Amino acid sequence: MLAWIFGDLKQNTVHIHTHDRAAGYLEFEKARVRWFLSINSETLPAEVREKSLSTYRAINIGDEIFEFSGGFGDLHTKSYQHILSGEGFGLKDSKKAINLVHDIRTSEPVGLKSDYHPLCRLPLTKHPFDR
Repeated sequence: MLAWIFGDLKQNTVHIHTHDRAAGYLEFEKARVRWFLSINSETLPAEVREKSLSTYRAINIGDEIFEFSGGFGDLHTKSYQHILSGEGFGLKDSKKAINLVHDIRTSEPVGLKSDYHPLCRLPLTKHPFDR
């Protein structure tokens, strides 16, 4: 979605990539994006945890926050249904996204340098399988 809206990717930096979170910086032709993804509920904003919600999705543009967590719970299921019925995005449409995700997964994190997402400063939790 970001590449379709903001143009070609110019820079991709991964700041952290651990057992429960990943974060980085993407620079497109028309936007700079600090991103943070986590499966750890402790990284959710306090007001989201207080409502017992399990997801939080937001885009900040300047001083405005566009929160869009609601209504996306079954988005992946609907996408998969479209793909299986032959109505989904093809490889050509998805190539940029696939390449970006591959690059993120295989990049060596640089740590908290440069323009990192503020949630990167949250303390890391112990891996559930560590003793």
